[in-house]
Amino acid sequence: METPAALRPNSAPPRRTRDGSQSREGTAPGRPILTQPESPERRDRSCGGRVPLPGWGRERAGCRTDGERPGADRPVLPGLPAEESLLDSSPITMGGPEGRFHFAIDRGGTFTDVFAQCPGGHVRVLKLLSEDPANYADAPTEGIRRVLEQEGGVLLPRDRPLDTSRIASIRMGTTVATNALLERRGERVALLVTRGFRDLLHVGTQARSDLFDLAVPMPEMLYEEVLEVDERVVLYRGEPGAGTPVKGCTGDLLEVQQPVDLGGLRGKLEGLLSRGIRSLAVVLMHSYTWAQHEQQVGALARELGFTHVSLSSEAMPMVRIVPRGHTACADAYLTPTIQRYVQGFRRGFQGQLKDVQVLFMRSDGGLAPMDSFSGSRAVLSGPAGGVVGYSATTYRVEGGQPVIGFDMGGTSTDVSRYAGEFEHVFEASTAGVTLQAPQLDINTVAAGGGSRLFFRSGLFVVGPESAGAHPGPACYRKGGPVTVTDANLVLGRLLPASFPCIFGPGEDQPLSPEASRKALEAVATEVNSFLTNGPCPASPLSLEEVAMGFVRVANEAMCRPIRALTQARGHDPSAHVLACFGGAGGQHACAIARALGMDTVHIHRHSGLLSALGLALADVVHEAQEPCSLPYAPETFVQLDQRLGRLEEQCVEALRAQGFPRSQISTESFLHLRYQGTDCALMVSAHQHPASARSPRAGDFGAAFVERYMREFGFIIPERPVVVDDVRVRGTGSSSLCLEDVPKVHSGPPRVDKMTQCYFEGGYQETPVYLLGELGCGHKLQGPCLIIDSNSTILVEPGCQAEVTETGDIRISVGAETASMVGMQLDPIHLSIFSHRFMSIAEQMGRILQRTAISTNIKERLDFSCALFGPDGGLVSNAPHIPVHLGAMQETVQFQIQQLGADLHPGDVLLSNHPSAGGSHLPDLTVITPVFWPGQTRPVFYVASRGHHADIGGITPGSMPPHSTSLQQEGAVFLSFKLVQGGVFQEEAVTEALRAPGKIPGCSGTRNLHDNLSDLRAQVAANQKGIQLVGELIGQYGLDVVQAYMGHIQANAELAVRDMLRAFGTARQARGLPLEVSAEDHMDDGSPIRLRVQINLNQGSAVFDFSGSGPEVFGNLNAPRAITLSALIYCLRCLVGRDIPLNQGCLAPVRVVIPKGSILDPSPDAAVVGGNVLTSQRVVDVILGAFGACAASQGCMNNVTLGNAHMGYYETVAGGAGAGPGWHGRSGVHSHMTNTRITDPEILESRYPVILRRFELRLGSGGRGRFRGGDGIIRELLFREEALLSVLTERRAFQPYGLMGGEPGARGLNLLIRKDGRTVNLGGKTSVPVYPGDVFCLHTPGGGGYGDPEDPAPLPGLPLQPLAFPERGSVYEYRRAQEAV
Repeated sequence: METPAALRPNSAPPRRTRDGSQSREGTAPGRPILTQPESPERRDRSCGGRVPLPGWGRERAGCRTDGERPGADRPVLPGLPAEESLLDSSPITMGGPEGRFHFAIDRGGTFTDVFAQCPGGHVRVLKLLSEDPANYADAPTEGIRRVLEQEGGVLLPRDRPLDTSRIASIRMGTTVATNALLERRGERVALLVTRGFRDLLHVGTQARSDLFDLAVPMPEMLYEEVLEVDERVVLYRGEPGAGTPVKGCTGDLLEVQQPVDLGGLRGKLEGLLSRGIRSLAVVLMHSYTWAQHEQQVGALARELGFTHVSLSSEAMPMVRIVPRGHTACADAYLTPTIQRYVQGFRRGFQGQLKDVQVLFMRSDGGLAPMDSFSGSRAVLSGPAGGVVGYSATTYRVEGGQPVIGFDMGGTSTDVSRYAGEFEHVFEASTAGVTLQAPQLDINTVAAGGGSRLFFRSGLFVVGPESAGAHPGPACYRKGGPVTVTDANLVLGRLLPASFPCIFGPGEDQPLSPEASRKALEAVATEVNSFLTNGPCPASPLSLEEVAMGFVRVANEAMCRPIRALTQARGHDPSAHVLACFGGAGGQHACAIARALGMDTVHIHRHSGLLSALGLALADVVHEAQEPCSLPYAPETFVQLDQRLGRLEEQCVEALRAQGFPRSQISTESFLHLRYQGTDCALMVSAHQHPASARSPRAGDFGAAFVERYMREFGFIIPERPVVVDDVRVRGTGSSSLCLEDVPKVHSGPPRVDKMTQCYFEGGYQETPVYLLGELGCGHKLQGPCLIIDSNSTILVEPGCQAEVTETGDIRISVGAETASMVGMQLDPIHLSIFSHRFMSIAEQMGRILQRTAISTNIKERLDFSCALFGPDGGLVSNAPHIPVHLGAMQETVQFQIQQLGADLHPGDVLLSNHPSAGGSHLPDLTVITPVFWPGQTRPVFYVASRGHHADIGGITPGSMPPHSTSLQQEGAVFLSFKLVQGGVFQEEAVTEALRAPGKIPGCSGTRNLHDNLSDLRAQVAANQKGIQLVGELIGQYGLDVVQAYMGHIQANAELAVRDMLRAFGTARQARGLPLEVSAEDHMDDGSPIRLRVQINLNQGSAVFDFSGSGPEVFGNLNAPRAITLSALIYCLRCLVGRDIPLNQGCLAPVRVVIPKGSILDPSPDAAVVGGNVLTSQRVVDVILGAFGACAASQGCMNNVTLGNAHMGYYETVAGGAGAGPGWHGRSGVHSHMTNTRITDPEILESRYPVILRRFELRLGSGGRGRFRGGDGIIRELLFREEALLSVLTERRAFQPYGLMGGEPGARGLNLLIRKDGRTVNLGGKTSVPVYPGDVFCLHTPGGGGYGDPEDPAPLPGLPLQPLAFPERGSVYEYRRAQEAV
């Protein structure tokens, strides 16, 4: 038998690199490949500067090559003792008798980490490529084989299954599921869904992910085919003729309106099988509470031979069919892939691992048996191990101080938080798929070592584009772009000699600092050209200053999500320890901590292997959950205890079946609670709130809910009943694993391995380099210095001190930031930093507003904006980017400055909503606070918040009447009202004003005064937070500097728009076309919207002239001037095509002409509610049509209101998006000036007296073209009670136009089908009474087509931009929700 290459001296086989080619480096495969594993997104963590052992390839003390006989010293990583006890001395419950191996393996996208606890307690670690088909079939199996071979001294051929007699347990985290999801390489799946909902998951929430991308890129669906199932279950309401109700598991009564037609389904399922589809996702309405129909369909499918059937009621039994449906699809799509991987893994072992405990890490941070590891709970399997790792180490070592996890890789950075318990989210998106399952709140942001560097219109930009693993950063010698890694290399913060020679085309060369410098010099040339020739001439920057600038901008980009993550839950980021892991994080940790006010950074000695270590320390978890709809009240406590007890028994039995004695099993009970009438549910545990006489026996969940609600939102609603949405129990089997301290006594001062030059603010500094493996407990290192460990470089910055702890970890004490002199002259580096800081102020104001507001509109729909303005009222920063608010508040602030002049004093807060004062429509109340500074008589800044109040009076509930003809009919009016005067909230005066509409015949005052007053106070509080943050910024830099950079950031936006206008004009000139463009479109009443744009090529400016637009109309389609400006800023941002600061600078190159008295600038008393939601869309269509950017989208928000004496409901409905040069229009999505999420069908039917009969695409409604327009929607509502239906819609007469020969999209249509069968066309705008049995059928418009449909030749156009990096986590979900308004 041939000796395996792993044991032949000096005959290592070639190994594969990340791109699959073979390396000619002669490192034996048994030797650790000392490079960081990749994240679940297959991100290239090698970009971050993982530094392999200095002297790679040379023999070092304590190491051997695998060619040596196993009796030699065991190979260990530098810095690790040869034998380190991972386990305590008690019996290992997870693995059986001593003398057996315990493996913890993190299989990443590129690298696999193996952490092995060997007989006797010593540890062996190993890192190898996850894919190396030339040498082995499976990396975890190969890692286990190598450890067994090295420890046992017995040759173990790769082609034979491994003997498992010496293996006690295997724990794995894997990115198999996530990679399959990201790359869409899962199983072929068919979706079975209730008839009428075939396109439900395609439409989803109907919101688009990128507000400003006209192509509306969306991820493809996971299913290949859809079958509609003839069945229907609805909530029982006892109408005449209703059948016998059935009881759901929530306690709700339901009516089976149509039993499932299994006979008709059988033939369709057989057709799927004949087409090769073997996996199904079954998603039926209300199956979360009544699953019988899904179970019948599942039984039939399994009988016919489908190999995997995922029932949504089993995948995640929670209300809301859209996320539950996505979860079931993900399960059907991924679980077969995981099962194939598991089966392949089993085949590498004798007996298929029958007697070995094999556990996989789930997304929630708990381990699960191999056979129950499913796709929907596997997507965070990889990064979850890292969170468990730092929670079990850093948190304990740092005395229970809250920890922020900072895992910086090549393409992205993962941020998480731990403060004694895991922070879970129960609905989050990964790769465009919303999963409804418990998962750790790991926030991924697009900034990593491989993030690309750009200089755009005077601004330093980092990411989100990444160099990836191939070609990688410029220093990889493969022609890659300049990245953060290159910047760190140029600054001397990475040492090329510490990397193996695996770079270049032949993969046999070292890292190239020269390539980094050359690539960065090209960017520096752009920077210095701008500085010397730009609007504010300045001295050029050195190459190092440019590199330092990009690093600082990258740091600021990573600080923003950390601030958001902590402040969202009412925590102070400065009160946390920063736990740094991942190969690139060590270079940035000191700067990140300092910027956030943290004073400690903790870097575990196994930071490069922390995910594998976390697997070794994790507990086994079994969860049981079921939906509920009980009130949280004394009369239901017995039922809640019974249900919790039943779930607890399930968890205990499942864990006992895995071999855990009851003494090692603990359970924790949770209730998913919310205030009645709200959507803001919190999953709360009562473990810190013992039971009382007024609580369930399981604990005082009510007290826990009130405490957490107060902490996160700043108030409670004591008079509001609390509802239980779900009951959940988390059972934990303790593995009895722990890390023992490994004290190492130092002898003398630490040895300096070498001296190098590192660049910091102010220039190069002599910087000592230390090897972590040579450092001992108690060694203290003053910054600046570099610490090289086996997988990364740790930079200790000047003013910081690193200390080696008793456990061999690095704790860095972060010194205060030295004040840097920043002048008023433009510095592009500080321009980028100030851009982030200004945006952060607006974002943090928004967090305070959302936390402290009480109404559903602001707290849950997030229909608000916060902004910062200069002393002239010019917009500086605005967040979030709600299109209809963009730029509009600027008009409001400037009106108040002109109106009040010197009558503004400290302690004053203003309230305004009038259209002639910059308002959009009356429900949008704007609260403005001037910012004063000592020594200044006038305000130095203004902060403002605009929130949509649910009702402020008028002729209809909701203050959005479809038939208003004057402003007074739309609610309370505030022109320039002092809400706070001299620090006193003017409650009496504002109450009187809110009730004033009731004095007008036919009108009412506000119908919800309590919410109005609470939300106004929240807006005042948000502004106060803005004042505090502005004060901190001025205190740090000085008033003159902050105001100077306010001007610079506005000038930057101006420059970006001028560049776009010049590029557009130059392109037209090159084609012999005039520099004037025009467009015209019409409202359905015939009112024209006309635009003529004249481009000045030399100045990069334009005149937008709306002369010729129709006069003010008698109805409410009049659009205040502020609306037109918002639409214009939105269009300019879309045309620029990349991120730019959205402020008043966007309009500086533009002169806007709007005729007074027209539909776009009506008289002060004109009705405007329709202008805000409808005319704004037509203005966008006209602007984009003039520029030829794309065909018209549906041009409507399809406003539908339903109400009676005891309920009110409002929704907007999606339609088709317009096609453009290079893309088809997206179907069933909101476009342009709105992005509102639609209510989930199950929530709709449970809270309102309607049945949603159809919600699907209106096939064929998109305009034909070379690129076809998107299809609209068909939505049918069956009414179960008498109510008033109001519709406010457009594009019912004039079709959405096509461009370049493309055909127009279909008109919309509003039909009312009476119970007796009579069908009535309601027209575009009306209010009509409806009765039980009536059906409203809404057909929304399609988008226009682009290009001649008969022309087969592709049209010229810009290539589509790649999809943005797939961010995830609660911070990302919050921003998506903000922009979905």
